[in-house]
Amino acid sequence: MAAIVLGMLVSSAKGNYDAQSNSLIEMSGDIMLLDRILANYGPETKSSRDALRKVTVSVRDEVQSKGSSQLATPIPEAELFYHQIQQLAPKNDAQRALQLQALNTAIGIGRTRWSLYEQTTRSVPLPLLAVLVLWLTIIFISFGMFAPSNPTAVFTLAISALSVSGAVFLILEMYRLQGLIRVSTAPLEAAIAGLSQ
Repeated sequence: MAAIVLGMLVSSAKGNYDAQSNSLIEMSGDIMLLDRILANYGPETKSSRDALRKVTVSVRDEVQSKGSSQLATPIPEAELFYHQIQQLAPKNDAQRALQLQALNTAIGIGRTRWSLYEQTTRSVPLPLLAVLVLWLTIIFISFGMFAPSNPTAVFTLAISALSVSGAVFLILEMYRLQGLIRVSTAPLEAAIAGLSQ
């Protein structure tokens, strides 16, 4: 039963980790799309494209070093960038459509960033974790009481306890954006490299 509960918790944590990773991939794709939309709009969007690059670097830095709590704070460059897109003066219907599409994509990027933050605030409920640890402690104490006192039994119990501890550690780490198990920022790095072109 303990193995089933641990397996379900690991599966849930992996699902959360995958959702964070997918959010970064989606955000990176939207950033590249937004850059192409602005490039197609015309040369008057050069400052907006530079601002988009700064915003992308800021998001990457938040994910890499500052941690998930920084994702909840607004990025000043992002608001400036959004206002720059709003203040574009379209000369024809094509530019008007591109401006509208750029605004919608920028809103989508902000929504994805907020979703990433919300995913990092989820965790295993502490009462569930406390009951699980208590349950596993009782199991290992009972095994230890009835196991023969020889090196093989002690070694087996120690390895089992380390395995269970590793599973609990893995569960807790996969819910965090920062830690030993990190979501890869490679999609954002690729987007930043693509914005330079």
